[in-house]
Amino acid sequence: MSLNVLYDAPGPKTRRNSMIASIVGVILIVAFFFWMYLTLAAPRVNANGAVLPGTFDPSRWDILGRADLWLSFGIGTLNTLRMAAVAAVLAVLIGILFSFGRTSRFAVVRGVTGVVLEFVRGIPVLLMIFFVFLVFTAGSYWSGVFGLALYNGAIIGEALRAGVKSLPRGQREAGLAVGLTPLKAWALIEFPQAFRQMLPIILAQLVVLLKDTSLAFIVSYPELARTIGNNRNYFGSRYMFTLFVIGLVIYLALNLTMSWLARFVARRSGPRLGKALPNTPRQIGVDGTRAITLPGPGYGPPDPPH
Repeated sequence: MSLNVLYDAPGPKTRRNSMIASIVGVILIVAFFFWMYLTLAAPRVNANGAVLPGTFDPSRWDILGRADLWLSFGIGTLNTLRMAAVAAVLAVLIGILFSFGRTSRFAVVRGVTGVVLEFVRGIPVLLMIFFVFLVFTAGSYWSGVFGLALYNGAIIGEALRAGVKSLPRGQREAGLAVGLTPLKAWALIEFPQAFRQMLPIILAQLVVLLKDTSLAFIVSYPELARTIGNNRNYFGSRYMFTLFVIGLVIYLALNLTMSWLARFVARRSGPRLGKALPNTPRQIGVDGTRAITLPGPGYGPPDPPH
């Protein structure tokens, strides 16, 4: 028989109330999806006054057989991945620089890095991309890359700085004691541990970066979100919902893949609980102490002669 030490077992009234709440919740969810289905299936009137069939009408899905439609979405997806890949590499490098500046032993370096970092973090990503486009007169691709890299690099830099600060001070002092310079102690001792510890957070931020590539539409970069708008202008507004569903499925596939990778790395980035590391000696006893057996009479080395 199991013993509940945190809470008492629910009684008949509590179980009945929980059952009623569950049934009501299921009914509300089913009603919401049914209402959404009826809303999408109902005919619509566009801006010109023309009556369009519901979104589930076959006439609004007949473009799925068009090769040029899938070619445009394929190009848009590749452009999104191309921007996200380059921006992710630059964001990690910029984050490393920010973390080094924020943990420097020179107050001037820490102050200047802090001002730049707060400026980058204080600007929305959309305005950051447009800022790079206007100030540095870069093209649409590099404006999106540098805008995403600067903003997400600031976030990654703060995560790495927190990882370095969470390490025991004795590790840095031990490195300095054996003759390492402060820079070598940071690069060889502190940073590798902080990077491994914060790797799941970094990957989660890179998932956000992948989604933020849709903001590059402000500089007319032909990524996936802009592809939806371009196809709407080409095929007509009657296919807007169809194009939205296609883009939604592609975005979900990309982001769920990145999220799965982040969870996989999070499980692999540190030692598992309940399992000893390969070089960890086996501990005996409840509190990790090893039992000591005292020799009885007649055991052990003989007494030295007098």
